[in-house]
Amino acid sequence: MAKETKAQRVERIKKEKDGLDVLQDIYLYAITGEEVHPEDIDRFKWYGMYTQNRNLQDEDDQTLYFMLRVKLEGGELTLPQLKIVAEISEKYARGTADFTTRQDIQFHYIRVIDLPEIFRLLDTVGLCSIFAAGDVPRNVVSCPVNGIDHEEIADVRDIVDKLNALFKGNKLFSNLPRKYKVGVNGCSKNCMHHEIQDLSFNAVKQANGRVHFAVSVGGGMASNRRAAEHIGYVTPSQVIPLAKAVTKIYRDHGLREKRTKARLGHLIEHWGLAKFREELQNSVTFRIKDANEIEYVNSRYREHFGIHESKEKGKSFIGCSLNSGHIGAKGLNNLIELFEKHGASKLKATVTQNIVITDAPTKSAQALAKDLAEVNIKAFPSNFRAKTQACTGLNFCKFAISETKGASKELVEHLEAKFPEFGERVSISVNGCPNSCAHPHIVDLGLIGTKVKNEEGQSVVGYELLVGGFLEGVKTQFNQKTGIKFEASKLNENVESLVQDYLDSDFATLRDFLLTKVK
Repeated sequence: MAKETKAQRVERIKKEKDGLDVLQDIYLYAITGEEVHPEDIDRFKWYGMYTQNRNLQDEDDQTLYFMLRVKLEGGELTLPQLKIVAEISEKYARGTADFTTRQDIQFHYIRVIDLPEIFRLLDTVGLCSIFAAGDVPRNVVSCPVNGIDHEEIADVRDIVDKLNALFKGNKLFSNLPRKYKVGVNGCSKNCMHHEIQDLSFNAVKQANGRVHFAVSVGGGMASNRRAAEHIGYVTPSQVIPLAKAVTKIYRDHGLREKRTKARLGHLIEHWGLAKFREELQNSVTFRIKDANEIEYVNSRYREHFGIHESKEKGKSFIGCSLNSGHIGAKGLNNLIELFEKHGASKLKATVTQNIVITDAPTKSAQALAKDLAEVNIKAFPSNFRAKTQACTGLNFCKFAISETKGASKELVEHLEAKFPEFGERVSISVNGCPNSCAHPHIVDLGLIGTKVKNEEGQSVVGYELLVGGFLEGVKTQFNQKTGIKFEASKLNENVESLVQDYLDSDFATLRDFLLTKVK
């Protein structure tokens, strides 16, 4: 009998028991201490859990530890939620906590025995991990300053809430071919990165002052590396039914035979965009208006750092860099203390692993920003720190080859010390493997974990350098390989050398210089 392929195994597991139905088993495993069945481990993803690398685990510790991802709907964490998240980090996650590129927060060292209490704590403040992972619709991403930014095109908070409500724990969508990522943008800077979403809606103001939404489909990274394609416009009231229709088409027709060909973009490539659009049009009762593409802001300028006056009277919002999303229990407690000191009560995560404090009293905003800088949360980050991202990495991820979070932190600090007056924003992504979790293909400097040969000819952990990526609608360009690889221990000196060579050159921009390195 032929051995099951990976895709066949996953499809069988989902068919035999819905991922949502593993919750009762989680509680039983927690109570009985029984070993978790391997197929239930797969289903745990539907509640935001992945088994983690044993890299930092003591040799005599046989505990099965998980990474737990918690959805922040709308990207928001209120002060009461911050306190619960900090408590979970301290009590159950060895002080770990990181913001992600989908406006979630995740922990490590989570034990099954602790899950009932963790779930209870999350529930007390309206948080959960349902559909934070698995073959389901993930957290709907959006601009962190929805509703409070004077420059926004539209306030899309209501639409985001309705989409999250549509998808959350819905068995109609609990067995998709693969993960499925949706975004809604009302921001004038296009900051939710619609180009890499499976489905996205971008607010566009019409000549008559009304807002329509440009619909784009099929974006993605890794094996689905393609920029989303624009298929037309819908009105605000049509966003939810269109999203439902697209998701049903993906559910019913997605390519389930191979996991690496199962994203929505793969289906669109298989059918062709014209057939996909025709199928979609036949699935809704309204006309999708013609697809006249619009101009988008280059990803270099998609940010909300600094102090800005809010639409809310007497309030300001403060965009802050965290340097690769790491916050930890200490950082969470620092935020709690400063929120209470200065009268703030909410933050929102960004899709670049940073945060925006959304309701700082204007009278104390400068003082809050100064206090935040003292605990390494920067409202005015350096050009190296602002746009640096990193995936989970070798310490916790089973797929990683190289370490990431610590490496990115040290790299930024090294570059800040060497080039304190550097005048260009530099986007950097440090990834432990080729899976693109920290989006290495859409930045200036993409670093991907790999094995390299050292001077003695031994195989050691290292990085491969990719350069020149950015997002800008149809002008989007993904990174290109340089053929440059180096040991992990030489990361700082290699990037320093690149920056110094650029400064010594006649090139007008770092990107132009980097493209000379393409293989």
